[in-house]
Amino acid sequence: MPLAGAVASHRRMVLPVNRRLALLCAPLLAFGFAACGSTSSVSGFKGEEHAAAQTISNLQTDATARDEQKICTDLLAKAVVARLELVKGGCKEAMNKQLGEIDTFEVTVESVQVNSSANPPTASASVKNVRSGKTRLSTVSLVKEAGKWKISSIS
Repeated sequence: MPLAGAVASHRRMVLPVNRRLALLCAPLLAFGFAACGSTSSVSGFKGEEHAAAQTISNLQTDATARDEQKICTDLLAKAVVARLELVKGGCKEAMNKQLGEIDTFEVTVESVQVNSSANPPTASASVKNVRSGKTRLSTVSLVKEAGKWKISSIS
């Protein structure tokens, strides 16, 4: 059964561009990135845990500044950027649209667990965020690419 708004084409389902964009960027919306008001906490972490937490803090800073290019270039994992490049306007436009829909942002990195034995190394951060006045817990997954922690997913 086709999804509402989907168009069947050559026996495969093709989602409209806006729907694909929403599916790709939904984790960022769920996390609550915003254009005004921001708080972040990474001072309690050391070493690789601090570096991973700092990436999350940088995402909050760049989202607040609406620096879509920096988010796409410096903070998102290659696989995420590759998926976003499939939509009209690419990663930068996808981030621009998503950031335009969010109004407040507060985030606290509660914990970070690094798996340095993975190839490539990965990290998982438990993050508390406030969106529309409600506190929520999210998990941010990161992967180390070219010596830098990059965000691979937010759930």
